[in-house]
Amino acid sequence: MNEKTVISEEDVKRLYITPALHKSGWEKDIKMEYYYTDGRVLTGKKKKRGTRNFVDYLLFLKTNFPIAIVEAKKNSLDEGEGMQQAIKYGVALDIPFIYTSNGESFVEHDMFTGEEKTISIDKFPTKEELWRRYLKGKRIDENIEKIITEPYFYKKGDKTPRYYQRIAINRTIERIARGQNRLLLVMATGTGKTYTAFQIIYRLWKQGVKKKILYLADRNILIDQTMIQDFKPFDKVMTKIQGKKLDSSYEIYLGLYQQLAGDENQEPFREFQPNFFDLIVVDECHRGSAKEDSRWRKILEYFKDATQIGLTATPKETKDVSNITYFGEPIYTYSLAQGIEDGFLAPYRVFRINFNLDIEGYRPKQNEVDLKGNLIEAREYTSRDFDKNLVIDKRTKAVAKRVSEFLKKTDRFAKTIVFCEDVEHAERMRRAFINENKDLVKEDHRYVMRITGDDKEGKAQLDNFIDVNSKYPVIVTTSKLLTTGVDCKTCKLIVLDSNIQSMTEFKQIIGRGTRLYPDKDKMFFTIFDFRGATTLFRDPSFDGEPDVIIDIPDGDNGENTDNDNVNPIPNGDNEESKKKTKFYIEVNDSVEVVLETEAHLDMSGKLVVERVVDYTRQNILGEFATLDSFLNVWNSAYQKKKILAELEKKNINLEAVREHLNIRDDVDEFDLICHVAFNLKPLTRSERARKVKMSKLYDKYSEECKKVLEALLDKYSENGISDLEDVEVLRNDPFRKYGNPMTIANMFGGKEGYMNMIHEITNEIYGI
Repeated sequence: MNEKTVISEEDVKRLYITPALHKSGWEKDIKMEYYYTDGRVLTGKKKKRGTRNFVDYLLFLKTNFPIAIVEAKKNSLDEGEGMQQAIKYGVALDIPFIYTSNGESFVEHDMFTGEEKTISIDKFPTKEELWRRYLKGKRIDENIEKIITEPYFYKKGDKTPRYYQRIAINRTIERIARGQNRLLLVMATGTGKTYTAFQIIYRLWKQGVKKKILYLADRNILIDQTMIQDFKPFDKVMTKIQGKKLDSSYEIYLGLYQQLAGDENQEPFREFQPNFFDLIVVDECHRGSAKEDSRWRKILEYFKDATQIGLTATPKETKDVSNITYFGEPIYTYSLAQGIEDGFLAPYRVFRINFNLDIEGYRPKQNEVDLKGNLIEAREYTSRDFDKNLVIDKRTKAVAKRVSEFLKKTDRFAKTIVFCEDVEHAERMRRAFINENKDLVKEDHRYVMRITGDDKEGKAQLDNFIDVNSKYPVIVTTSKLLTTGVDCKTCKLIVLDSNIQSMTEFKQIIGRGTRLYPDKDKMFFTIFDFRGATTLFRDPSFDGEPDVIIDIPDGDNGENTDNDNVNPIPNGDNEESKKKTKFYIEVNDSVEVVLETEAHLDMSGKLVVERVVDYTRQNILGEFATLDSFLNVWNSAYQKKKILAELEKKNINLEAVREHLNIRDDVDEFDLICHVAFNLKPLTRSERARKVKMSKLYDKYSEECKKVLEALLDKYSENGISDLEDVEVLRNDPFRKYGNPMTIANMFGGKEGYMNMIHEITNEIYGI
């Protein structure tokens, strides 16, 4: 290599790194520019994402194992430049061998030994060498190797595992191959636990390591969804356990806890021999099986010799309940915050709303009776009592009114779940929403539905609510039925009007909104909190490792006591509360919103109660203390989009600001920044383009060049700075009539002259 000649990173890859890899036998096993995240979703009118994470080269072995990362740098940098960043990628992707190169040599970092060394450019390790070192580093013998190298199930057109699913699958299979029989995977709702379970089961089953497999869940809908979706490839060897007759001829069994547990007089699981199953996968294992003395735990203990894998989004640790004590520490955790950061889960914003009644509370007069003639217990009633001990219907109507106002301003057909205190509260809430939306209820009575365990009509609409192509129901009121296991991909609004104290329940409720569904414009979701439940976001255990905490509400035994085999439901929705009598009262004063705050996720994943404009201003000023410092950075950058990308990494969402301030779409990001941070009046892109055409700079170009400039400025006016900076735009109309990109560049004195012109023009565009 000529040290005098500086070449780009792309040329280093093309001329040196790729040939070096090919020489060592790496060809079909290379994935270049491997993107492993989708980029954080940025809330706002436009569907925008933050920067995606990628590695320059990802090297695969044995179909399942990304084994090495290679990061390239231009030749003017040291060959080890960027190693710390590459190691960070390696940790995230669970990859042991990390390389950087400037084309002159490689630097290798071995994650097994911690050693770092320089390697000649023509001495990159072969596939055989790296695989040998991998087996040695992991202490894998021939028997384990045979099991872990079984390929994933894949047919053309199928999805392949995301990076975190691959890690969870590979770690689980390796642990089982080593003889571990109790395993726990913690994966946030919406990250594909069932798909992950399928790939684990398939590879173990295909290898013959596990021949009889039981998949346990506590909802019929979970079993049915699993059979027709992720487990579909098992169609010919799979059965759902139903009734008392148990067929032992199948290999993959899917069953309900309730079905197998039966009652004290009959326990159907005993129809199988204790050693019948050699693998059991427990979906949502934080529920009944987590409790040591539950009837559901008896099933797992009966099949104690089987390998058992617990799947959960919410590992449950209390003084009475522990799935970590039973399954062991999680072998892999993929959190909600990480899923949002990677762009695989929907971010959220939170509206916390307080009524005057919530703040003031209610104290009955001496010997006051309620609307039913009951003597009201003399004490102070707070928001925790409302709808549980004391019912004030005006408050219920106020909740429905505030939420309906929001939907009318945004999207009246946004799927909405309203979580209520109990079934009776859910019914009153249903009525209140109907009266706030009479026009749409008139069109279809299913616009608002109560879906609770005791209501057959409502439960019959559950599938329609989940169906992404079904318009109705839109607003559903519930208490417990929709907290877990309901995969409503298009749910955009979650309303909390229930006193939620259990962290497990709270995580499950939030999980109802975390799925992305871009086809139906579901990129983020909103939470309306009328009870202060979202203070649980501040608890370190919300998105961290579980601590041993006490979070079991009174009367929650963690089991499903409903024997309805059509749609089993959690305890609490199928019977009225047997606690104290509820008092129903009418208040003279109106119930009004007196305090409303909006919170959003900051760049560290914490919920910040701050207006989006204030947050954006604060963070921009943190980067650029003055207008001059911002202009210096902006004008010195040849590509303005790189500055915008850096701001996005810091969770500065300019589109959310645009929406909040109702600023026109044809106002440039530059003007948004200047307006929010430095209080300058925003100009439209057309106004800025017109300013250039009237400048002295414009006059210095020939008439032929002006025609190209005119077209470029029109592109800028229409689409923004990215079109102006991208030379590829010259391949499209209306530039084709002026020749190919090289011909057009020559009009300005060649490629360098063309790029200098673009730099001058952009500086003129953004002149203050």
